[in-house]
Amino acid sequence: MMNNKVIKVSNFIDGQWDDYNENTITNVNPATLEHVSTVNIAAEADVQRAVESSKIAFKEWSSFPPPKRGEILYKIAEELKKRKQELSELMTLEMGKVITESEGEVQEAIDMAYYMGGEGRRLTGEVVPSELPNKMAMAVREPLGVIGAISAFNFPIAVPSWKIFPSLIIGNTVVWKPSPNTSATAAAFVKCMVDAGLPKGVINLIVGGDGDVGHTLVTHPDISLVSFTGSTHIGQKVYQSCASNHKQVSLELGGKNGIIVLEDADLPLAARAIAWGAFGTTGQRCTSTSRVIVQKSVLEELTPLLLKEVSLLKIGNGIDHEVNVGPLINSEAIKRVEDYVALAKKEGIEIHCGGNKIGEEGYFFEPTVIGPVSPSSKYATEEIFGPILSIISVDTFEEAIEVNNSVDYGLSSAIFTRDLSKAMKAVRRVDTGIVYINHSTSGAEIQMPFGGTKNTGNGKREAGQAALDTFCEWKTIYIDYSGDLQRAQIDVDFS
Repeated sequence: MMNNKVIKVSNFIDGQWDDYNENTITNVNPATLEHVSTVNIAAEADVQRAVESSKIAFKEWSSFPPPKRGEILYKIAEELKKRKQELSELMTLEMGKVITESEGEVQEAIDMAYYMGGEGRRLTGEVVPSELPNKMAMAVREPLGVIGAISAFNFPIAVPSWKIFPSLIIGNTVVWKPSPNTSATAAAFVKCMVDAGLPKGVINLIVGGDGDVGHTLVTHPDISLVSFTGSTHIGQKVYQSCASNHKQVSLELGGKNGIIVLEDADLPLAARAIAWGAFGTTGQRCTSTSRVIVQKSVLEELTPLLLKEVSLLKIGNGIDHEVNVGPLINSEAIKRVEDYVALAKKEGIEIHCGGNKIGEEGYFFEPTVIGPVSPSSKYATEEIFGPILSIISVDTFEEAIEVNNSVDYGLSSAIFTRDLSKAMKAVRRVDTGIVYINHSTSGAEIQMPFGGTKNTGNGKREAGQAALDTFCEWKTIYIDYSGDLQRAQIDVDFS
């Protein structure tokens, strides 16, 4: 592990780390409140420099043969593999995620680098028959230009890899603004890319910036697409800004994910999956399980099984491999979950377990299970982003589907049942971008599209082949070698 010195973080622009200055914010380890990093506060002028650097680099990078770009992504994967433990421990120190989850997150970025690197020798387009003789019709992917990437604290390496690596393989360049809370992790990630041979200006890093800096990035005329992960409230503002500037945008926003448990389910398995989905990353995932929609006939049997699983969770400093639940990110997050619990108590909702902040050192909060609650209550409809799980009781499969779809979000959902017919009906009828059968709401794989419906996003997808469509432009090409003027739809005679 790295030494205990406070890490100093500055912007990385045009292949150079900016000189460190004393205009900083300080990040603490949310488990111990010890200082981890001091981060320079970026200014709007830094965004201008970064975009200009990426704009210049785009000309050469986009002309690289895609297989050569892929080779660099392979080298990035190798750098990430070499530094996996270092990156994982830094992530845990800076944002509190338990070390096993941090290790899994770095592995996800490694997998994404290899996956997108392989696309350098494929990057499939389309070749289709023309309706006219002696004419060819095909379509190819083209890069967009400079991508503006804005990411959140909860997945400081994996989610940026979903944005950056597909962008790079297509030939785009990237200006990345991570969460200020995880700037040291972001800087270490960028260092891996640079040490792997990524050319100057292809990736630029803006750290510690406030809303004005983000606004400058979003509205900059030389940014072709903004890829944003964060709150729905801010995402809507990003969407509006991009629309007014005729700019493409990809949004990955909130979730209010539900697990449906039917009366024929494997209840012990469901209980384990619910506890993992609700309290992994301390409930700070967009895919966290926030609602359990359970048939009334098995509510009394499932509840003690679930509470037992929750009681087995070990809470503490995430650097300990035995710990299952780490701290929340900061005091504001603690206040938010405390307010929800206080309101639940005031309304007479049963608190089955948890509900309290733990100690004065660190931002720890007990895994909390409440309910049953009304499907229309704020506990069942608002994204809490913390370790609070709400139980909702329903009578039938039909009602469970209706309740699952009743929220404004549509990221992930799951159903536990042994009935294949009901499982397949749920797959078609639940209104979410991700559906699990007999599994939790978390656990996406990089080769599959990631994203949601309704207020969770705007129809774009990250990861998998779908990410290539998000970060590219399609160009259709017709080659007429007939030696004559052929007019499509006019000169065609199928009679």
